[in-house]
Amino acid sequence: MSTIIAGCGFGGAVVARQLAEANEKVRIIERRNHIGGNCYDEMDAYGILVHTYGPHIFHTKIKEVYEYLSRFTKWYPYQHEVVANIHGNMVPVPFNLHSIDMVFEKEKAQRMRSVLLKEYGENARIPILQLRQHENKEIQELGNYVYENVFLKYTMKQWNQRPEEVDQSVTARVPVLISEDDRYFQDPWQGMPKEGYTKLFENLLDHPNIEVELGKDIRDIMEFDFDKKKIYIDKKEFSGNIIYTGMVDELLAYKLGHLPYRSLKFDFEHKDMEYYQSKGVVNYTVSEDYTRITECKYLTGQKCPSTTIIKEYPSAYKAGESEPYYAILSEENKALHKQYEDVLSDFDNFYLLGRLAQYRYYDMDAIVKEALDLAEKLKGER
Repeated sequence: MSTIIAGCGFGGAVVARQLAEANEKVRIIERRNHIGGNCYDEMDAYGILVHTYGPHIFHTKIKEVYEYLSRFTKWYPYQHEVVANIHGNMVPVPFNLHSIDMVFEKEKAQRMRSVLLKEYGENARIPILQLRQHENKEIQELGNYVYENVFLKYTMKQWNQRPEEVDQSVTARVPVLISEDDRYFQDPWQGMPKEGYTKLFENLLDHPNIEVELGKDIRDIMEFDFDKKKIYIDKKEFSGNIIYTGMVDELLAYKLGHLPYRSLKFDFEHKDMEYYQSKGVVNYTVSEDYTRITECKYLTGQKCPSTTIIKEYPSAYKAGESEPYYAILSEENKALHKQYEDVLSDFDNFYLLGRLAQYRYYDMDAIVKEALDLAEKLKGER
């Protein structure tokens, strides 16, 4: 039995490895000229390891995922911290108790701390929009400050929408944290692959039952027969499983309409200095056209006399012109995606996996877990 997987990011690569270890032949077809999906990293012209598609920081609460990936990489023990540049003041985000101390006068900050700790308890994560509706005027003031100075302009840049228009699953990812912990993530397992993500993927795919074809689009070799409910690969009926990790609207030639995405543009700048900024990521929440600057050396622990930074500019997604990064999760868009899912559900051997195919946001650990679960399901059906 053989399986075909379209896409070589975490979803496709993990399923491939699991099936290969169960003695199944796996053919991965990847339209880009490299493995690793958006996690791909490479040395730039100055010998600095950079994340080609923006920063990817591994963190998880799922022990199974951490232990699984640890088979293929050792870890650099990185704890991610992010600050927001608020009118030149570098304030920890998510906004926390230290942030309150930095932007409010001492007595007011103490009162805010007291109310938050009493009402929500230590380590609670409170959505910003909830604080703005609080009955306590000073907590309202806090909520409004964070909304105006951390959330509003940043969100409008990122999504081209006001925060209340953005799906709650997205806005909930940027809460106020009732803690003095300045780390961006509080998960028990955090770090970066010691030799980079690309090396992790090379190890993951290093199995005699896995064949990887780069620079090839599965749409050029795959056809659907909707009447007979059969799939053809290279003009021959294919009865093995197919796992697809790309865009479903593109796959079906936009027959039901386009699914909207946000895209990103990255500007890489080399600086002749050891470090450019104080943290790995600085968010620009009230100024600049870019949303953030990433300095990769912080993430990787690399030591060298110069540095490379990445400026990140959100933009509209245009099919064929830019890369789709984030699904725009309105009810209307989710309903359209469901229609595409329904069309493809006629094919029993066809599976959708990942942020593009499933039209949702996935952290890296979540897609690894989803891939492990799908592989178990497929092995159980053989």
